[in-house]
Amino acid sequence: MPDEGKDQHGHVGQSEFLNSLRSNNGIPLDRHTHTDLDQAERYSHIARWLALATIVIGLDQASKLWVLSVFYLNEIYPLTNFLNLTLVFNPGAAFSFLADAGGWQKWFFLALAIAVSLWVINTIRREPNETKQAAALTLIMGGALGNAIDRVAYGAVVDFLDVYWQYWHWPAFNVADSAICIGAILLVWDQMTRKPVKQTSENTGSSA
Repeated sequence: MPDEGKDQHGHVGQSEFLNSLRSNNGIPLDRHTHTDLDQAERYSHIARWLALATIVIGLDQASKLWVLSVFYLNEIYPLTNFLNLTLVFNPGAAFSFLADAGGWQKWFFLALAIAVSLWVINTIRREPNETKQAAALTLIMGGALGNAIDRVAYGAVVDFLDVYWQYWHWPAFNVADSAICIGAILLVWDQMTRKPVKQTSENTGSSA
């Protein structure tokens, strides 16, 4: 009876040769490059976070469309003694950062939102087990894309939440800005609470 993995002429097949080569080099036959998740699970993992980003974008755009349909520009509607609803257009970033620039910031922030989104997707793909990090980055991506849609549609970002105390007003913001801030806080918290990876004797090169 011929040996398993050989053809009728006694030649070893390509897959058997590769498996033998991996075994001789101490590489597990079922090892994945970054994680033990297979390709289908990895795409499903990314899809779940993209769904969260889509929800953030949907809530952001729905709230802005409602404000645009109800409010006049700079109109103010008091809700509490510290919060107003209003309508302003912000050509800058979150909380009116670079709002007074000469117009170049529109394309800069649009390109930045696209670049950040690509980086976030790639990071989530490479590190599928980092749940808190993925949630934080997804919120940031959803907020960045929500504001990017405004820049394309209106040339500026629609802001409508006015938080104030007596005569002091925080720069107006929106749902997308809130998602970015929550994501940034969650990202810092994740980095501060992350446990350091312990190196094994095998990784440090020590022997018994």
